Amino acid sequence: MKIILKQDVQGLGYKDDVVEVKNGYARNYLLPQGYAILATPSAVKALNEELKQRAHKIAKIKADAEAEAKKFEGVSLQIEAKVSDGQNIYGSVGVPQIIEALQQKGLEIEAKKVILRAVKTLGNHEATLQFHKEVSIILPFEVIPDAESVKAAEKLRADRKAEAEAKAAKEAEAVAEEEAEEVTEETPTEA
Repeated sequence: MKIILKQDVQGLGYKDDVVEVKNGYARNYLLPQGYAILATPSAVKALNEELKQRAHKIAKIKADAEAEAKKFEGVSLQIEAKVSDGQNIYGSVGVPQIIEALQQKGLEIEAKKVILRAVKTLGNHEATLQFHKEVSIILPFEVIPDAESVKAAEKLRADRKAEAEAKAAKEAEAVAEEEAEEVTEETPTEA
């Protein structure tokens, strides 16, 4: 079924796009929610006429989006996350953490403009900032362990090392005792 989108629908298209979707998706979701209308010949003709009249407005919107995108060029983020000793993140890093990190740098963006799958590992990752259907940038970010997690991991390593050293000392002591017993058994006794 062909429809005309009345607003941006992530993963489907942008406002005023004519797209083909499955009948059930259109009838059960897009049309009742007001996200789209049927793409009848008269509706398509009206849309084309409206787009001609709005062409200069669209150019301005795109220019504004490009100007906004320039603010984010060259920005990279470091996001701290709570991690376990195995370097696995508790939970995940998502859009709210990206927005918070950008706000700390003095940059504002709407959540719907940030496209990101939940990140569940430490290291370097990328988010897409979509300002307009033709204007987007890639935002690199690094997920690092927070200070509390680093301290906990260091303490855990120190505890494990102490345990290993204590165990090795006990084993060495046990081996020394066994050797001492063997020596006393092998020593001939004079009678």
